Amino acid sequence: MPHAVTITGTRSTGHRPPADYRELFEEYVRPFARPGVRFHLGGATGIDTLALLWLGSETKAELVVAVPAQVADQPTDARRAIAAVRAEGRLGEVIELGGPLRTEGYFARNRWMVDRSDFVIGFPRQGTKTGGTWYTLEYGANQDKPRLIMPI
Repeated sequence: MPHAVTITGTRSTGHRPPADYRELFEEYVRPFARPGVRFHLGGATGIDTLALLWLGSETKAELVVAVPAQVADQPTDARRAIAAVRAEGRLGEVIELGGPLRTEGYFARNRWMVDRSDFVIGFPRQGTKTGGTWYTLEYGANQDKPRLIMPI
């Protein structure tokens, strides 16, 4: 059982109803979401926010959100999710890396999360083979970390 897990995924989640994501998290994330396991999430729109809210309400796992610059720079829905999970006392830590809000800042955030994890769970957009989610999954593979890939 991993001690730390990174969740990565597409920002484009509007093509499925919210209930689908809850079902996916129940099936593919729940087995790893035990007390004492830390989850690293990116704090962005899409899978990051959906997974953060689900983990915060449905598990006792430790939650760490990492952002490339500052939380104030994140999209409104992501800031609200972070605030809601924090208000419930479920957010262990927020890491503000102070980097640029460009591709290299997001990739640095993703590497930070994977470097501190034993396992990577990815939810890439079905039919894609590039982008931040795939970058993160490939980075994990290059670090010899096991991955679970569930296209959505």
